[in-house]
Formats: sequence, structure tokens, C-alpha cells
Amino acid sequence: MKKICFVLILVFTANSITAQYTEIINSKRPGFSESPYSIGSDVLQFEGGFFYETNKEGNIYDNSGYGGKLFVRYGKFLEKLEINAEVTYQKDEITEPPLETYNTNGISKLTIGAKYLVREQKYTDKSKEIRSYKRRMAFDKKRLIPSIGVYAGYNTNFVADAYKQEDRSFKAALLLQNDLSNRFVILTNLIADNISLENKFYSHIVTATYAINYKWSFFVENQGFYKKTASPKFNVGGGIAYLWNSNLQLDASYRTLLFNNIEHTYTSVGASWRWDRHSDEIINKNQPDSPLRKKRGNFFSRLFKKN
Repeated sequence: MKKICFVLILVFTANSITAQYTEIINSKRPGFSESPYSIGSDVLQFEGGFFYETNKEGNIYDNSGYGGKLFVRYGKFLEKLEINAEVTYQKDEITEPPLETYNTNGISKLTIGAKYLVREQKYTDKSKEIRSYKRRMAFDKKRLIPSIGVYAGYNTNFVADAYKQEDRSFKAALLLQNDLSNRFVILTNLIADNISLENKFYSHIVTATYAINYKWSFFVENQGFYKKTASPKFNVGGGIAYLWNSNLQLDASYRTLLFNNIEHTYTSVGASWRWDRHSDEIINKNQPDSPLRKKRGNFFSRLFKKN
């Protein structure tokens, strides 16, 4: 039972309490927030999906579009370090007064970045508390202290003309994670984007994830945007994730704006898949000076192995 509870928390955010690498795929989908944890060394991961989005503001503006997002993550050099890249391709149909309609399409975003785990919060293993049921079931106040990560990104301008900005820019984020229980996780991201540009903005993302069982989990998420030249915008979303096997996750989500005169909807379906070449060092007790590498089997045996 203890092992199952530990695995449950990995189904959606899949973040290990004691290590970067996890036996189950560690994906940021289907939410927008990001964990402070990396995917582990010698792991290549692809997280992609299709989306459909609408934005309408009375008779002033009407925009609908669809496209695909791909987030590539690679762990190398350090367990706590991850290099990643995000690319978005979309096609939009835009209507503006006086009923002028035009289409745009192409790469709308290409960001390269990296994140690093600065601090990992440790928790008390209360399963070993056999003298007092009350102490064993009591909430561990250490869980209120988050694990902390940092992210730095570079927004390239290698995008279609319709989506180009005035120049290239930078992105930075503070990533926090609270494991409130073996099933319930809260992620908090504080983000500064388009740094060095006139249209720079700040945002927050708070995501609450709950693992229903070994295969299924769901999340709710709030996201806010702040600009000096505009009123804050907030959206709320939710979705589900299904663990197909240890290296493949399927997901679906939906979100909409709150407290705004703009009608906005965003629907997405996707999947996350990893190529797992991770191995752990094991010390041979008979020969302590000779570390051995723990092999994990071949690629296809891991991919199609059912949990």
C-alpha cells in the first residue's frame, strides 16, 4: 500500500520526493505550470498536443484558431538540471471591424530554456511510526515548505511574420511545489516574460493536482496575467491525465477566462512520451571502489511494458 501511494503522486506531476528521476513519466501536461524537478539524466522526453482556441470581444474582435504545441525536455550532466525547448504552430482566423477577415499561420512561439532544482524539501516518513496512530496520521508541517526551482528562457524571433515581436527577449520563473499528501500536489509558478521588451508582462500559475488512483488524476488551475498598460486577466482550467504505461501519458484539458468581457475558450488533447536511458550507480559492497551501472532493459521492452 505504501508503494502504491508513493506512485500515485507521480501520475500527473510525477515528481519524486527523493530523486529527480522517477520510474513513471514526469510530465507538465496537461496544465501550463511547471514543476521545479527535472526529468533526470539521460532522459529525452516529448510532450505534445493539439489545441483549439477562441477569443471574442463583442463586435470588436473575433479570433479562432487551432494548432499544435511541442515541449522537448532533455536531462544531462546534472540530475537537477534540465534543458528544454517549446515550439507552437498555429493557424488563426481573425475578424476585425469593419468585418475584415484574414488568416495567419506559422510558428508562433519558439523558446529555449533550462531549469534547475535549487532546494528539495524532505518529509518525515510516518509509516515507521508504530507507537501512535495519531502521530502517524498527523499532517507533516514540513509539507507547507515548498521545493524550489528556477527557470531561465530565451524567446527567439524565429517565428512567422504575423507573430513576430519587436525583438528577441528573455523569460524567467520561480517554480514552487508543495506535496501536501501522497496524492495531492500544489504547483506555483511566478513568471516574468518578454523581459527587455516594451510589452513585457508578469504572470502566476497555481495548479492543484489530485491522483484518483494508479492510472487517473485530475487538476484545476488558475492563471493570471499582469501588464502596466492593461487590466489583469485571469483564466481557470481543468483536465485529466491517464497513465498508459510508465513512459506514456494521455491527457485532455479545458480552460476559460474569468471576470473579463472577452469570451475565451481553450481546449487541448495530447500525450507525453519519453525515451528512457537513465541508469543508477550502484556500489558493489564487495568492491566499494568499483561502482556498477544499473541497466534498465532495452527501449521497446520499457515502452510497451504495462504497469
